[in-house]
Amino acid sequence: MLPLALAILSATVVAGAVLALLHLRGSPPHWAVGALHGVVGTAGLGALLLALRGPPRGVRTGVAAFGLVAAIFATAAFAVGLAIVALLRRSRGGTGLAIAVHGMLAITAYVLLLAYVALG
Repeated sequence: MLPLALAILSATVVAGAVLALLHLRGSPPHWAVGALHGVVGTAGLGALLLALRGPPRGVRTGVAAFGLVAAIFATAAFAVGLAIVALLRRSRGGTGLAIAVHGMLAITAYVLLLAYVALG
């Protein structure tokens, strides 16, 4: 299940990077692209949470907690992603900081997950 979670979240990271670049260019994509990013990211988070229920891994290499911490950061990124949606529904502006925080949380979660998978 962990390789599936990594694959899904990898696709989400790529889509998120594209969305961020489009936002920086000032040409936001159709709302459905962002919604798809959110749905796929949510599926990846769900797969990660299911994978963490399995046997412990990474104890010998010192990364045993990385999976749980990655899930916590990914959950926080999910929450900020929902806040971005709420901000966009209220007005067309003011999402820059929320997008930056969402990205930082998601990237941190992804790097921790990569270390957990590689060293676990």
